[in-house]
Amino acid sequence: MSNRRHFIKQSAKATAATYIGAMGFSAKSYARIRGANDRVLVGVVGFSDRFRSSLLPSFLLHNKELNFDIIAVSDIWKLRREEAQSQLSKLVGHDIQQHLNNDELYKNKDIDAVIISTADFQHARHCIEAVKAGRDAYVEKPFAETMEDNRAALKAVKETGRIVQVGSQRRSGSNYKSAAQFVQEGKFGAITMVELTWNVNQPGRWRRPALVAKMREEDTDWKRFLMNRPYEPFDARKHLEFRLFWPYSSGMPAQWMSHQIDTVHWFSGLKHPRSVVANGGVYMWKDGRKNWDTTTAVFDYGPAEDPATGFQVIFSSRMHNGDDDPSEIYYSNGGELNLITNMVTPKGGLSKGAAAAMNMQPNLLPDIKLDDLASKVVTSANTGSDPLTSAHMRNWMECVRNRATPNAPVEAGYSHAIATIMTNAAVRTGNKAFFDEKKQEVMAGGKIFQY
Repeated sequence: MSNRRHFIKQSAKATAATYIGAMGFSAKSYARIRGANDRVLVGVVGFSDRFRSSLLPSFLLHNKELNFDIIAVSDIWKLRREEAQSQLSKLVGHDIQQHLNNDELYKNKDIDAVIISTADFQHARHCIEAVKAGRDAYVEKPFAETMEDNRAALKAVKETGRIVQVGSQRRSGSNYKSAAQFVQEGKFGAITMVELTWNVNQPGRWRRPALVAKMREEDTDWKRFLMNRPYEPFDARKHLEFRLFWPYSSGMPAQWMSHQIDTVHWFSGLKHPRSVVANGGVYMWKDGRKNWDTTTAVFDYGPAEDPATGFQVIFSSRMHNGDDDPSEIYYSNGGELNLITNMVTPKGGLSKGAAAAMNMQPNLLPDIKLDDLASKVVTSANTGSDPLTSAHMRNWMECVRNRATPNAPVEAGYSHAIATIMTNAAVRTGNKAFFDEKKQEVMAGGKIFQY
């Protein structure tokens, strides 16, 4: 199969070369255009819960129409590789090649692109591997958990020019697009505050006790799992329940806040907070976790050159009481933009009576319904393909073909990672965290934040 595909590709290139000059393309730019009949072959980096429950169903909604196919998987745990072989081969209708690690995967020259859904701290490093190997990539969020990894991944993507879609799927929702346009066109007025919440009551969220009991060190590659993190003895909980343990994840900021804070950057055009403070703790689920089960973070946003201009953002999250129904509400002097109801309303705006008392004009927004109520975000880990992830995956696949910039480019990931790292710095040090624009470093307590 590999030799035949190589022959077809080489024959097609030889034929096409005759027409390159006449069409006005350089050989390099022409090579980046992928024909509709040229199947895009995809490798899976990490046969994870996230991949199986949402990314894979989303991919399978569009792969036949857009001529994409999954042919290989890389996972450092033997059990996951075997599951991938069994499950994926049935879904795509052919054998799946198993690779022990990404070094092996990228030796497979048939692979054009990869979907990366690994541990939070690994995303940036796995993205670097992919683009340096000449592959396009869909990279789950959070994009990075340290500025070292964040800078390195941004640099690698920019230098290679590969198509990278960061898994901030709100950017592919038409309701969010309508909200962004409404704010950016000045119709909403200046943002004065944003409230972000994400609450659940799930003792099992991010726990994998049954899997932990199955994992043996000899069946996985613990050193590869650690990547550039400090060495410590094998721990199946940290391998499989990484979201509960720093430095493998920051927990709530990485998993939930990174989605919501991305909309703040998108709507406002600001790249990162000016400062962050945070408080919280492990108040309920005392199961050995290190990352908090309750978090409140307060952000100051605005242009660095004008400290008197800006707005506040509050992110709050708890894991011991809630209905798994995240909320995002933007406030201005004229009302609110509510992404729970997908409505712009005059609620809380400057009323006629309050304005008259100060000889001012009232300021009340009209009632406007945002597009596509069906794009409401689905948060359960086992719901299959939600509308946002489906649209986001399709956008990446289309951009792999036409080489356009995807909805959530690397710059978006770099920005949300700054906010996530700033929050984690405030959590870990107890100090207000800042971003040093010149150094591109997160500062807390007068020092560069490091794990």
